[in-house]
Amino acid sequence: MFALFCGLLYTAAIIVLIMIAGISAQDAKPGVDAMPMGFAIGILLVILLYLALFVPTLAVKARRFHDQEPSGWLVLIGFIPYIGWLVILIFMCIDGTAGPNRFGPDPKGRGGQRQADIFA
Repeated sequence: MFALFCGLLYTAAIIVLIMIAGISAQDAKPGVDAMPMGFAIGILLVILLYLALFVPTLAVKARRFHDQEPSGWLVLIGFIPYIGWLVILIFMCIDGTAGPNRFGPDPKGRGGQRQADIFA
């Protein structure tokens, strides 16, 4: 759900960037090669959104690693150029351990309780 929320925020920011850039491009003087001010503001908006979501994204990935049993420090694999994002993507798609592990109880409630008891 967090990834969906971030994706929606980034999509909205890109739409705003395109709208601002389009409006400022109409107002730009012909023959001027400088980047329109609206485009720069839109890029700044996307960068600020990225910076605002950077630490929470790392925290969610560390939590996801803890669901699978490895250390949250494996999040740093994502900073390896070219292949880091792929390794993280594979780890994020793997199901967590059933039942409690050393980091706490199973967030899906598997192992200790029957599913029928949870939804009763």
